[in-house]
Amino acid sequence: MGHPMRILVLAIMVAVSACATAPRIQDGGALEGAALYPTLADKSRPPLPPYVIAVGDELAIKFYTNPELNEDVLVRPDGMISLQLVDEVLAAGRTPKELDADLTKRYTGELADPQVSVIVRKPFGQRMYVDGQVGSPGEVLVLGDMTLYQALQKAGGLLETAHRKQIILIRRDAEGKPFGRVIDIRPIQSGVNPAVDLPVQPLDIVYVPRSKIAEVDLFVKQYIRDAMPIQAFPIPAF
Repeated sequence: MGHPMRILVLAIMVAVSACATAPRIQDGGALEGAALYPTLADKSRPPLPPYVIAVGDELAIKFYTNPELNEDVLVRPDGMISLQLVDEVLAAGRTPKELDADLTKRYTGELADPQVSVIVRKPFGQRMYVDGQVGSPGEVLVLGDMTLYQALQKAGGLLETAHRKQIILIRRDAEGKPFGRVIDIRPIQSGVNPAVDLPVQPLDIVYVPRSKIAEVDLFVKQYIRDAMPIQAFPIPAF
């Protein structure tokens, strides 16, 4: 894995996100409690929550009556952004609407008619990573109800050398501990049972191996540790 990709994996694995819990994969790759995952046919999902700005997001701050103040900013690791006239403002953890309201208030004393709009240009917090035997390994933007198979297609599709029976999905549980699941992509790819396709989440990592992996938990532990060029952040034991 090249150095830029390893840096991306590091950023993904240390990002703070609320990941849904799910059962582990048992021997043979069978997913216990698969009904916990909504399928494409599930129409009873609640409305999606408002997007929350995350570290690494690129924002466009627009001033409609003062366009000379328009600028694109990157949310820093401390969650702050720097703007003209008002200096540093907390952005991470807020919705664009909340940040918009705060900036309007801050600029009220600086501008005669502050009309501010916050636009999320590049939502880094909504990205996942696909590695292994795919055409274009790297980050994938999670759009709407994206599924595992759709994410694989966004990453260039499976290579002929891909082990389709044992694709590894790495996700963190509610306590932040990474764990792996095994997914057999063949029923989805062939169209025999497309309804079992799983939804992916931001900050997921999908690894497509060349051959069978004997111990999934051990592989996940080694993969995460080896992917990090430096041990700058503690990794929970699992």
